[in-house]
Amino acid sequence: MITVHLRYEIDPEQLDAFTEYGREWIRLVTKLGGTHHGYFLPSEGDSDEAFALFTFPSLAEYEAYRSASMVDPECLAAFELARRTRCVRRYERRFLTPLFS
Repeated sequence: MITVHLRYEIDPEQLDAFTEYGREWIRLVTKLGGTHHGYFLPSEGDSDEAFALFTFPSLAEYEAYRSASMVDPECLAAFELARRTRCVRRYERRFLTPLFS
């Protein structure tokens, strides 16, 4: 199992657009075989950071998701939303192995 942790630097003036972007990716990750654990938006503190977590059964399945997302029309529309609104300034991706009790 592999969990992807995304740290976003977002434009606080585009929080509504980023919220729309996040809702789309929750649905799209699920559609393409992953389990999304949600987006975590600014509340107090830094207003330009957001986070997301999602899991795939294996790194190979994550790689298949990445390939599929580059040609899926709905994914391409989500990428375009971020590009058009500039709600995402930059992001960092980390791969984690979850530990459960």
